[in-house]
Amino acid sequence: QALLVESGGGLVQPGGSLRLACRASGQIFSVFAPSDMAWYRQPPGKERELVARITSDRTTNYADSVKGRFTISRDNSNKKVFLQMNSLKPEDTGVYYCYQFRRDSGATWGQGTQVTVGQ
Repeated sequence: QALLVESGGGLVQPGGSLRLACRASGQIFSVFAPSDMAWYRQPPGKERELVARITSDRTTNYADSVKGRFTISRDNSNKKVFLQMNSLKPEDTGVYYCYQFRRDSGATWGQGTQVTVGQ
């Protein structure tokens, strides 16, 4: 099973920006490229929710709450997916999880990275 390694979380002021990265460690190109990738988040005391998704053909979808502020992208050569987060709000605070879906083996989750938006 692929290991999804996340980075880029931290503490940022409201209105600031963060860029999250997720690397599919040890996964070859021919497996990563056809997969669907996504970012989910779990605010404190709430359920995990889909934030952004990017398919193998680079079709993207976003939660209404982040449209116009967040951008998901992927780099298949380096087996990475990114989430650029701009104009951050306190309600964006939570644990952000990288997600991969493969038609041959199903879902894999990263360990999560903490994003805190506040003073």
